[in-house]
Amino acid sequence: MNIIAKRKIWFTVSIILILAGLLAMPINAMMGNGILNFDVEFAGGTVMEINIGQDFDITNDIKPVVVEITGDENPQISRSGEQGVVIKTKSIDSETRTKLYDALKEKYNLDGMNDLLNVDDVSPTISTEMQLKALQALLIASILMLIYITFRFKDWRFGLAAVLPLIHDVLIVLAVYSIGRVPVNNSFIAAILTIVGYSINDTIVVFDRIRENRKAAKKGDLEGLIDRSISQTIVRSINTSVTTLLTITVLYFLGVQSIKEFALPLIVGIIAGTYSSIFIASPLWYEFQNFHKKPFSKTA
Repeated sequence: MNIIAKRKIWFTVSIILILAGLLAMPINAMMGNGILNFDVEFAGGTVMEINIGQDFDITNDIKPVVVEITGDENPQISRSGEQGVVIKTKSIDSETRTKLYDALKEKYNLDGMNDLLNVDDVSPTISTEMQLKALQALLIASILMLIYITFRFKDWRFGLAAVLPLIHDVLIVLAVYSIGRVPVNNSFIAAILTIVGYSINDTIVVFDRIRENRKAAKKGDLEGLIDRSISQTIVRSINTSVTTLLTITVLYFLGVQSIKEFALPLIVGIIAGTYSSIFIASPLWYEFQNFHKKPFSKTA
């Protein structure tokens, strides 16, 4: 495989995808939609849970009523159980909540006694704290992995080449969320941290093989060493990712809304992580080796 010889192609593909996502953010902001489609846990808002008591269609039945009464063009509506619905909108006052409930009550002949299960306001102050905690967790995890991998391989370039692709994976997931206007919520945070842990695993496998092959490699044949190591591990990496993707994809299509919200970023992240482990991490290590001007050595 000529992974290293074509490294500029792999880098260019990633840069284009990441830039598309980053550019979509200010464009969304200028259109008045916000840089990302933050769920109420992040942006603040009102959450209503109602027992409809019968079958209903979110897109054709519930959403038009919510949009008309609340004025929120992008409400987040999901099922709760078989006959319940959870409606998340921008903050609305008690009068608007009553109007919304009365409209659904009339539409579905609700009894008005036990159908309104829950009404909550989510403060944006809490959401800011959640965002900071998530960023702190990601930063601390990245630093600890950088230290551990550097210590394990006795080379800071291995550590940096392993951690930078993790940032790549997170940015790719953000690009999908930015362009697709997928709601960003608590599940997104959990999925991002899961992706970081999953992606680093494949990268370590490749780096381990590089370290093993260095002992028998020809001096100066760094490009051949990396290509050979990737070829020896690529089947394992792809097989592992495909089997994981099959399971998560089934969960996405058959699971409830909360499962889907967790599964979607995992699907995107696993694909991005597999790509970065094969086409980004090792080429980055190659670039760091050349940049540092340290002669290629067979010793680990």
